[in-house]
Parts: sequence; structure tokens; C-alpha cells
Amino acid sequence: MRRIIGVVALLSIFASCKGSAQESKKESFEITKTDAEWKAQLTEEQYYVLRLEGTERPNSSPLNNVKEAGTFHCAACDTPLFKTKDKFDSGTGWPSFDKGIEGNIAYSTDRKLGYTRIEEHCATCGGHLGHVFNDGPKETTGKRHCINGDALVFVPESK
Repeated sequence: MRRIIGVVALLSIFASCKGSAQESKKESFEITKTDAEWKAQLTEEQYYVLRLEGTERPNSSPLNNVKEAGTFHCAACDTPLFKTKDKFDSGTGWPSFDKGIEGNIAYSTDRKLGYTRIEEHCATCGGHLGHVFNDGPKETTGKRHCINGDALVFVPESK
């Protein structure tokens, strides 16, 4: 009986602990919608990336090959996030940029993989975009914004 009580007590301690990996984002954004509204608006892949903070398969995005002048917008709210002139081939399989459009990207800390990464979100709707790393082109910013193509919509400059 003591053993059972000890196990129950131990389990209740662990169940009540809230580690950093369980932190929930409490930020507020200009555009907010219910989960059902996001699901109705976005494709399954966009919802997975933007709302569930998922990651698309590498080399799966047609946006990897876009070189035409234009702007990459948030697929959830149409906020302009990145310009083609700041895009580069990182060899990672995801669209990569050396900088974003200032003020349109929000940053947070991600510890889901057991180490700290800088996570990027749309500053308007909070949609998950990807992560930023310090291994980008040294001749520009040194940053690599590694972005899920499913989080973006490309708008050519000519439109």
C-alpha cells in the first residue's frame, strides 16, 4: 500500500510540473481566429505549419525555386514577410532568406528539440513560419531564416 501511495504522489508531482517545453504562447496578435476558423481558411498543410507549428518535408515547396522579383506573404493573413532579393539557396530544402521585412515578424524561443532555437511567427496573426539561425551569408546579415513554404504565398512584383 505504501508503494502505491508513493507512486501516486510521485506521479502527481510530475503531472503538476510545468517545464519550459510545455510553455504556452500567451502573446496577442492583431488578427485572431478560432481554431475552427483557421481550419476552414487554410489548407491542411498550411494549418499544420502555421497553427500547429509543424514542419513541411524538405524540398517539398515550389517556393524553393522562386527567383522572380516579388514578396512572400503570410498564407494566413497576407502580411508581407520576405522579399525575393533577400532569398538565397541554403541547400537545406526550405525557402531561406537573410532577412525579413522589419516589424512584420515576431520571435520567440523554441525548446521542443531539447535545445534552444529562435522561432519566427507572423507578427500580425501569430502563424508559425520557421526558425532563424546564425549560419546565413556572411556578406549580408549572417542569418538564415529557414521558412516553411506552406506558411507563405508568393506575390510577384508585377502585380
